[in-house]
Amino acid sequence: MNFDGLFSNFGELTTTGLTIGAIYALVALGYTLVYGVLRLINFAHSEVFIAGAFASIWILAAFGLDGDSVVTGLGSILFFLLVAMAAGALASAGTAVVLERVAYRPLRKRNAPPLAFLITAIGASIAISEAFGIYTRRRPEGMPKLISTEPLFTINGVEITAVQVLIVAAALGMMVGLDYFINRSRIGRGIRAVAQDANTAALMGINKDRIILVVFIIGGAMAGVAGLLYNVRIGTLTYSVGFLLGLKAFTAAVLGGIGNLRGALLGGLLLGLVENYASGLFGGEWKDLSAFVVLIVLLMFRPTGLLGESLGRARA
Repeated sequence: MNFDGLFSNFGELTTTGLTIGAIYALVALGYTLVYGVLRLINFAHSEVFIAGAFASIWILAAFGLDGDSVVTGLGSILFFLLVAMAAGALASAGTAVVLERVAYRPLRKRNAPPLAFLITAIGASIAISEAFGIYTRRRPEGMPKLISTEPLFTINGVEITAVQVLIVAAALGMMVGLDYFINRSRIGRGIRAVAQDANTAALMGINKDRIILVVFIIGGAMAGVAGLLYNVRIGTLTYSVGFLLGLKAFTAAVLGGIGNLRGALLGGLLLGLVENYASGLFGGEWKDLSAFVVLIVLLMFRPTGLLGESLGRARA
């Protein structure tokens, strides 16, 4: 174990861990929302993320920007960021809606067993991933450089970049907005009612199918934004990257307490930190292993996750 490597790079490992953890958290929100309402693990959500990630690159390509392009000027940067974010959110939300309508709703109408939903989700995930692989010829797509990677400021010798600030701020801002929406809006109360007892909610006049559709749209939009942020941070995108990232986002949701919105944020940030600290302590090859070891250990002692509060019982 390399304690010197961990402590000497502790600040850098923390900032980069929070950055990738924020992306995990945004994707984890989709898992949490769907599970909270349907008790369904949507394993195709990783491909919902991929759809938004590719859409954000392709919309910029329509403006003549490729992986070698560098955007300058605050106005241009904000414009292209907003355009890419909107495209990613719309593409992911649209993909999530198609999944719900084509793959899951027919099964719900037939009262299919949970295993049928699981198999369908896995099949849809593979189908969408391979479709993107065929379309892109399995080649990586480059993201234009919208934000400088130069240090923005320094804290105790740790350099903080604008990319890191953007990703963490976006994740926190969207999490706060979603939490307020779920707990304060009329639709949010409907989502919580369906999550708690769908049959009773229907007797009270709540349209269950409409609520489920809204949940998929919100979760998809969050994943689309995460896709853009991933592109901004990494710079390249391949069709297969969603599989592992989706597993980690699901792990983050379980860590925080699946079905709990705030738990998704906590789990994502914690998972990002654990991965980075493990890579600093044991080496980079242990990064992925450590995330799932932590999950197993936590579930042995706290099966409901760190917060363990379901969406249906969220505070009003």
